Amino acid sequence: SNIKKERLEFSTDVLKIVIDTSGAKIVKADLLKHKDEHHPEQPVVLLNDGKEFEYSAQSGIANTQNGCLQAELNRPMQWVKGENSLKDDQNELILKFQSAEEKGIQYTKTYHLRRSRYDIEVEQEILNQGPASVPSRACFEILRNGAKLDGESSMYSTYTGPAVYTETQKFQKVEFSDIDKDKAEFEKRTLGGYVAMIQHYFATAWVVKPAADKETEPSEVFAKKIDHQYLIGMMSPTANISSGSSQTYQATLYVGPQEEKNLNLIYDGLEKVKDYGKVTVLAVPLYWLLDHLNTIIGNWGWSIVALVILLKIAFFWLNAKAYKSMAKMKAINPKIMEMRARLKDNPQQMQAEMMKIYREEKVNPMGGCLPIVIQIPVFIALYWVLLSSVEMRNAPWVGWIHDLSSKDPFYVLPVLMTLSSLFQTWLNPTPPDPIQAKMMWIMPLAFSVMFFYFPAGLVLYWLTNNVLSIAQQWVINRSLGVLNK
Repeated sequence: SNIKKERLEFSTDVLKIVIDTSGAKIVKADLLKHKDEHHPEQPVVLLNDGKEFEYSAQSGIANTQNGCLQAELNRPMQWVKGENSLKDDQNELILKFQSAEEKGIQYTKTYHLRRSRYDIEVEQEILNQGPASVPSRACFEILRNGAKLDGESSMYSTYTGPAVYTETQKFQKVEFSDIDKDKAEFEKRTLGGYVAMIQHYFATAWVVKPAADKETEPSEVFAKKIDHQYLIGMMSPTANISSGSSQTYQATLYVGPQEEKNLNLIYDGLEKVKDYGKVTVLAVPLYWLLDHLNTIIGNWGWSIVALVILLKIAFFWLNAKAYKSMAKMKAINPKIMEMRARLKDNPQQMQAEMMKIYREEKVNPMGGCLPIVIQIPVFIALYWVLLSSVEMRNAPWVGWIHDLSSKDPFYVLPVLMTLSSLFQTWLNPTPPDPIQAKMMWIMPLAFSVMFFYFPAGLVLYWLTNNVLSIAQQWVINRSLGVLNK
């Protein structure tokens, strides 16, 4: 064909994409509203086909019963209709690409880009004006090399790789390493669903809605490695296009941030690309609450503080129980220390005496732990919410904190966090065992080292939690007459 191979640039208010006329595939996508963390003057580049990094979204129509061949995905197409960019009075940019007619068969691909949206409607049409019927299948693929993003933290790990969502098995991660070993397990046939590539904060997905008539065949889902690239894709069932007729295949391509509430509107289940792992059940309502608080407050930092206050109120009685138990332990500590010194050569008697003191004083040594343990899953879930939420990127809090998703530039929050942890240790009863007592001081120091590398939003949440815990414990210690000494 005489269609010339070229790369064309199109843009809306949120997306700038480059389409290669070879297959009319999207080879580059810039997210204009999201700044690159290493080069703040540049936008985040999600899809890219640079030398070091390759990541693209392709689609095509195959004329065989088999898979999509690269030749069919790279079929030369010409840009026939549309503007280059969204005008101020427009809400939609329609880009139409067409192949040359060959043996009476012609292909058309149309992209619908809309204002302020990251989901692109993609229509592929095959028109058969040849003498005989032809088989056809639509293919939707995402290709990416297996490289982690530069600048990923070594202190915490987020998932990078493909995922599949089917109507029956729901969300399934497909690790790069499993594709390497040919061990990837996921549902291979589905009526509707999506295939996606996920990384921290952002995702790309081809969403195929289930057909209205339930008699249709399922789509095929596949994952494989070609050279150094990983491919995840979906292929529609075969249809026979009779002479003189046409067939249109529709899908939605999402290229953008993992904004839970918007993803959910595009396709029920698409919000799962924001991966909370095993704590999803707790994380989803916590994010919902945080998002609502931010709607009222208008600052993600203060919303985190407000959320921790609400959680503290919810767990107030549980914590009060724990702190009362700790305060009582602190009160009887001198008695236990004296007894341990007196019976240090008779461990059995010492144990018996200790149990007797606990009974007489009505103290449960485990009473301080259990209420705290119950809350741990909630705080782990909140950790994942703050770590995974793209809204924290470049979100300022106060003064020197300009980005809640990166570490405190002056380490003010981690230092305060360390001091608050040590103060809390001082408030707690000293364990009778000298080695345990030493560990009580070493643990918060060792634990605090991590906070110097953590995102500011996470440290803010821990610090708020510590300060509120200290306040509650101080009040309880005072009310029970345990002097904080």
